Amino acid sequence: MRILAIDLGEVRSGLAVGEKTTGTIQPIRVVEERDPARRLSRMQEAIHEFAPDVVLVGLPLNMDDTEGPQATAARAFAAELASATGIEVHMQDERLTSFAADEKLKGSDHTRAHRKKIQDALAAAELIRDYLASP
Repeated sequence: MRILAIDLGEVRSGLAVGEKTTGTIQPIRVVEERDPARRLSRMQEAIHEFAPDVVLVGLPLNMDDTEGPQATAARAFAAELASATGIEVHMQDERLTSFAADEKLKGSDHTRAHRKKIQDALAAAELIRDYLASP
């Protein structure tokens, strides 16, 4: 089963692809798009390009398990994406995925600007890791 993960952001959204059978996970890219309609279109293009069986959208929960405005926006985006593509879309808790991505980048030779550009794709890869590890 092929999985496409989206670490959704208001400006930058990270993408990663994984395979459940092999357990391989690959950060793909970061999409920079402020306009919600164009962001949705870019994600539809990624779905067409990678042909996933399921899409994961990061759910930004608060540390106390409550949902704020960003979680509401992520749920609305996921519903819109599912409706527009007909593909199965799951929400995946994204707490600490950015932290995990930062940890992977610590000590790298990348500039701060470059780390910021790839952090969201690495966070999307963490979404897949968490999804595959869940019961």
